[in-house]
Amino acid sequence: MNLFDFNLTLPITDPTWVFFLVLIIILFAPMILGRLHIPHIIGMILAGVLIGEHGFHVLDRDSSFELFGKVGLYYIMFLAGLEMDMEDFKKNRTKSIVFGWLTFLIPMGLGIWSSMSMLGYGFLTAVLLASMYASHTLIAYPIISRYGLSRLRSVNITIGGTAVTVTLALIILAVIGGMFKGNVDGWFWGFLVAKVAFLGFLIVFFFPRIGRWFFRKYDDSVMQFVFVLAMVFLGGGLMEFVGMEGILGAFLAGLVLNRLVPHVSPLMNRLEFVGNALFIPYFLIGVGMIIDVRSLFTGGEALKVAVVMTVVATFSKWLAAWVTQKIYGMHSNERSMIFGLSNAQAAATLAAVLIGHEIIMENGERLLNDDVLNGTVVMILFTCVISSLVTERAARRFALDETTQSEEGTKKSNEQILIPVANPDTIEDLINLALVIKDAKQKNALIALNVINDNNSSEKKELQGKRNLEKAAMIAAAADVPVTMVSRYDLNIASGIIHTIKEYEATDVVIGLHRKANIVDSFFGHLAESLLKGTHREVMIAKFLMPVNTLRRINIAVPPKAEYETGFAKWVEHFCRMGSILGCRVHFFANERTLMRLQQLVKKKYAGTPTEFSTMEEWEDLLLLTGQVNYDHLLVVISARSGSISYDSSFDRLPAQLGKYFSNNSLIILYPDQFGEPQEIVSFSDPRGHNESQHYEKVGKWFYKWLKKN
Repeated sequence: MNLFDFNLTLPITDPTWVFFLVLIIILFAPMILGRLHIPHIIGMILAGVLIGEHGFHVLDRDSSFELFGKVGLYYIMFLAGLEMDMEDFKKNRTKSIVFGWLTFLIPMGLGIWSSMSMLGYGFLTAVLLASMYASHTLIAYPIISRYGLSRLRSVNITIGGTAVTVTLALIILAVIGGMFKGNVDGWFWGFLVAKVAFLGFLIVFFFPRIGRWFFRKYDDSVMQFVFVLAMVFLGGGLMEFVGMEGILGAFLAGLVLNRLVPHVSPLMNRLEFVGNALFIPYFLIGVGMIIDVRSLFTGGEALKVAVVMTVVATFSKWLAAWVTQKIYGMHSNERSMIFGLSNAQAAATLAAVLIGHEIIMENGERLLNDDVLNGTVVMILFTCVISSLVTERAARRFALDETTQSEEGTKKSNEQILIPVANPDTIEDLINLALVIKDAKQKNALIALNVINDNNSSEKKELQGKRNLEKAAMIAAAADVPVTMVSRYDLNIASGIIHTIKEYEATDVVIGLHRKANIVDSFFGHLAESLLKGTHREVMIAKFLMPVNTLRRINIAVPPKAEYETGFAKWVEHFCRMGSILGCRVHFFANERTLMRLQQLVKKKYAGTPTEFSTMEEWEDLLLLTGQVNYDHLLVVISARSGSISYDSSFDRLPAQLGKYFSNNSLIILYPDQFGEPQEIVSFSDPRGHNESQHYEKVGKWFYKWLKKN
């Protein structure tokens, strides 16, 4: 009896060993290529060449590669839409459309000319071949994600242009395919336009509403992940159903779900992790398995076709990027980024060549012959290599420039956001709030605190506190953000928070709104009142009735003279950052003088955040805001501690007004930072010619000195 009954035959077909070999490639390709300073994407493609049927034939390109490859291709387009900064995209949409047409028309013109004059092909063959040059796949996009550069202007322009040129190229493919089926007539065009328009409306209108409803109703992380993937493939499947390529549906799904999946959130981290760890590498390896490098050395027409296709495709994409750079006055590295991202040919190119290869013309020849098929896969290899190298180089330059600028700029103090986690029901909302207001460049910025009362401690409460800390750490870790966990004994919770602020030099405190225990209990509770008296740091008291990522607008009520508080610029930065990450508009309500200062600050530092400014002279009555705040909005009320510059006696009525008018709204009551030197005030005069800024600046400095003494 043979104890080791192991018979190795190639190609390997056992699913266990197939999956094992793919995982080994995914694991070691980045290690080996990283030592050679070559993007690991190239390693995936080259590995596919080696193990495929045109290499050592270790594996067949079976149904698993087709399945996971299609998932990976959809994932690339989906992540491109999901990570796009929508406000930057709106600002650059004209540039995106212009680049989209340039990167379509230039390759089309050069492609038709070269195919007819240099390769001797007919007009229809030349048009289909040129449309293959015009389309491109964002195969190097994972490099952008790795460097965290998805919000660059050049990246947004390229992604928007990709949607334009791929759509046009696929329309050409659909028309030529329909011609040989005898279907192209007036009805064909009418049905195509109607189906695509209806489907676009369906995705844009219904997908966000379905997504918002689902995220509000179900907070389970696995269910949310599966739901998002289902929406991606629903979009892709519907697009294929109307005769277009499914990658457009995946891209549209990413765009419309963009606001529901914040860039710094556990769900986004899970989506990127699964895609970059499995699906996208599977797709890249599958692309490599199609490529037959030997066709270059067999002589004849194949080598000539491959050289012409590769040169024309690469040069035409570079020319489109160069013209875009000259039109909009961009610098050379932006041109390199645009060229690098738009040069790779894979998805739509493969679809076009495979469909064209199956079309038999009247003379019995294929519309795209075997030479074009081999030339296409060689072109895919070279354009993917060039795309990866150029994108990696441009991304590294951008990253180095950002590092240099941050080192040369004013050094910010370390941000430390303290989150007490006494109530397990509010932990997730408070952590998600801290994630969207924190500076993404600062690590270890979150502190989760559990305070155990000395007079009322028990093993049960200690165990519950430990679980709360672990839950907070788990939620933040899912977004790849580390949390410092602190558990301490103290006389009471407020005292524990105050002592932790001092010990860990916390700069901000985020706590949940206290639930009233009885009718005589205060709105904020004794904890918040004691905390405000014991610290001068910024304190946010939050109540969320729905997940943070489903909010559609942030309404901020700002009292008079708030611009003279030390922490004015800080809370503006927090909410502008929040609005930018969530993709929702930040609407400020204040008197004319305060609005002027807000507009100056936002225009200077946070111009990319969608903002709106409205005059509200009667601060005493928040009833005026009830018509502006909907159920899916967040109301932020900027308050002040007693004795501060912006404090007003009307703040005493604030709890009653909030409880009466906004009990069914998500709320944040913010007490600005009063720690450190008073900020610089931009001087402006009132209509009567009186300059109050100098007066309040003196008052602020006097108040700060008084605080230090006391």
